[in-house]
Amino acid sequence: MYYTGTIWRPPYEASSLLLEVTAGCTHHQCKFCTLYDDLPFKFRMTPMEDIEADLKEAKGQFRIWIGHKISRTFLTGANPFVLKASRLNDIVLQCQRLDRAGISYNFFYLTGVSGAGKGEIGARKTAEVCNQLHPQIIGANMLTIYQSSELYEEIQKGNWKEEQEIEKYRELKTLVEHLNIPVWFAAGGASNAIPIQGTLPRDTRKVISVLERIISSVDENELRDYRKNLRHL
Repeated sequence: MYYTGTIWRPPYEASSLLLEVTAGCTHHQCKFCTLYDDLPFKFRMTPMEDIEADLKEAKGQFRIWIGHKISRTFLTGANPFVLKASRLNDIVLQCQRLDRAGISYNFFYLTGVSGAGKGEIGARKTAEVCNQLHPQIIGANMLTIYQSSELYEEIQKGNWKEEQEIEKYRELKTLVEHLNIPVWFAAGGASNAIPIQGTLPRDTRKVISVLERIISSVDENELRDYRKNLRHL
């Protein structure tokens, strides 16, 4: 299999075939991101002959893996569909087409990316989009800013302010409160100090209750220490 640099995939794709179709990111301007710092280039399309060779290898060697047939393929790279930023306003239309075609998809939510004082606004707007669609999973990760990122430099200059840790959990609570679709909600990656998951709407009240306990009882400094000691995502 052809892989370039560190391969990033969600926890729930552990049993999927990881197929590299791009390396790096076409945008590569998100000031918080350090995921592709180990690459000597910003972005590269994987040659089709490499993809074909990987598929042939997978057919021969990975037909049966960890006791069951592989039923999913995860396309690796930051931007495997190479969509321009201007095409992101089409997310509702394109995902509705996936719904009609019976093709499943998942969403990622980056808690804290809106900045201090704006997280709950972003959560409500995100819920408005999600409620028009049918993602199988909404996976939430928390923004973690490393000193090597451009966003860290912006913070030092006073151009941007990070949310407090408790504020991030208020943002997550707002998101869950406003989701009204059946979906598996999971905040379980390393960036989340306290894993939270549940099937909505069945577990909505339970998830909100957990978030409320965190907001009311967990110390801000304890959560901040976890974030500072998080060596990598």
